[in-house]
Amino acid sequence: MLTHPTSEPTWLKVLRLLRWDKPEGRLILMIPALWAVFLSARGSPPWPLVGVILLGTLATSAAGCVANDLWDRNIDPQVQRTRNRPLASRSLSIKVGIVVMLVGLVCAYGLAAYLNRLTFWLCVAAVPVILLYPGAKRVFPVPQLVLSIAWGFAVLISWSAVSCSTIPAATPCLGQETWLLWGATVLWTLAFDTVYALPDREDDKRIGVNSSALFFGKYAPQAIGAFYTGTIVLLAKLGTVMQLEWAFWLSLTVAAIAWAYQYYKLSQGKLPNTLHALRLDVLVGFILLAGMIAGS
Repeated sequence: MLTHPTSEPTWLKVLRLLRWDKPEGRLILMIPALWAVFLSARGSPPWPLVGVILLGTLATSAAGCVANDLWDRNIDPQVQRTRNRPLASRSLSIKVGIVVMLVGLVCAYGLAAYLNRLTFWLCVAAVPVILLYPGAKRVFPVPQLVLSIAWGFAVLISWSAVSCSTIPAATPCLGQETWLLWGATVLWTLAFDTVYALPDREDDKRIGVNSSALFFGKYAPQAIGAFYTGTIVLLAKLGTVMQLEWAFWLSLTVAAIAWAYQYYKLSQGKLPNTLHALRLDVLVGFILLAGMIAGS
């Protein structure tokens, strides 16, 4: 039985389709984009560019959410956590979903046109990854890796939006620092999205779709711990290369403690509350952002 009445206004259904009733999923994409734009600009990026990056992550994640629900409209009704999504519950039509997705993509395109040429084409390259990610769970054993690569584009796009606009065109503008942050973002995304997939394992197995939580099986907590550890190592290397100051190292210490606590709970065999786990990673992400800005 649906928890949302059929008399629910259409605009509210669209907000739920975009997941704007659960902002954690939108914020967690903003975080690596903001990491990149502030680090690339050494803590002082142009504020109009920050606005473009923020709006771009909202538009892109909106389109990605709808694409995910279009792919999964016949799977989501079979999963407790997702059965009340508007497309799964048939409270919104496929046509409405496609229109909303296209609006998100058009908005993202308009924002990308504000950016330099390399950044624009990175935005274009990210679109197929975002739109095809939901299909990866049907054919690829670790679909969260595809999502992680999509998240990594947030770093490349935001970093290049600053660096490729301020140095001569012949000079490489995506250097070692960029790729260290990209790697940290990929590993961090693998960690938190594997945590997010843990409670769905039985449903996913029954339906026949893949996830990193299923792939790693009983070793999923150890895999998550390894991903968080790799994130810390790459961020520490980034801090060393960029000669970031004490505020960054303090924020990284807080992050390490939070992620160690997350791992400890998982290693005890406790299934996570996915919303609480996601909120923890959002909080940690913003703590790191503050440390990056103050330490630049």
